[in-house]
Amino acid sequence: MYYILCNPLSANKQGAVLSQSLISKLSSEEIRFIDIREVENYAAFWKTIDLKNDIVILSGGDGTLNRFINANLDTELPKKLYYFAAGSGNDFKHDVSPDSDELIPLHKYIKDLPTVTVNGKSYRFINGIGYGIDGYCCEIGDKLKEKSDKPVNYTGIAIKGLLFGFKPANAKVTVDGVATEYKRAWIAPTMKGKYYGGGMMVTPEQDRFAPDGMLSVALMYGKGKLKTLMVFPSIFTGEHVKHTEMVRIMRGHEITVEFDRPTSLQIDGETVLNVSSYTVTSGRKKDASVAKVAASVEE
Repeated sequence: MYYILCNPLSANKQGAVLSQSLISKLSSEEIRFIDIREVENYAAFWKTIDLKNDIVILSGGDGTLNRFINANLDTELPKKLYYFAAGSGNDFKHDVSPDSDELIPLHKYIKDLPTVTVNGKSYRFINGIGYGIDGYCCEIGDKLKEKSDKPVNYTGIAIKGLLFGFKPANAKVTVDGVATEYKRAWIAPTMKGKYYGGGMMVTPEQDRFAPDGMLSVALMYGKGKLKTLMVFPSIFTGEHVKHTEMVRIMRGHEITVEFDRPTSLQIDGETVLNVSSYTVTSGRKKDASVAKVAASVEE
């Protein structure tokens, strides 16, 4: 039996239509579609299916995936659990299966996930945390979705934000106990994967299966609107890292980012408003030998 947990609101409210395309892929008559919004208690829901033999497919975008993970932190999940990318950004798919439309087995990707603590609450995440103009874009995008069913152009929002709507903040970034301050920080995301924001390769060298378990925090900082606007589009190809005069990427197991004024933040595309700081901890314990090497590099 196939159970498809779908989010009709994903992909600019086209999630249900996209999920229906799975029928031809599965070649089975035993398919049950379930609106994920109607699953109030996952522990009870899993008791209604055969965890060993039934196949469960989560269909939605990165936000759907994030909410599913956080709703099932202490729950036994089906052995045959898959993901079908049916969102507007699909950054997780960009990272793990960019050239295939096949179902993605989820279990290996949801082990040892990092935790972000923001405004007194903690969440797991699978892609990354956006803070700065990326969080601002999600905030504006959410407002536009409330007014219209038209697709949201996040690139357009970012460009307008760079020129008019968003003001950079001064940032203090602490990586495994070492603090550095940055003036005029435009972005300060911490990443488990490479992509966020609908295909921006913000941390091109980040490996979600890195043996040392480290995460990457990226800073774009120090420059004015026009210079930042000129460099910003290169994030889509990862070429922004060549601009070392205004881009820095650091790696660590525990990362705290503090802004000198509140701004919006996004967790796998889910918006959190009025955030002054966030702290991320890796899903894997810090190895003492790795820490020693990292410390020597900083020195």
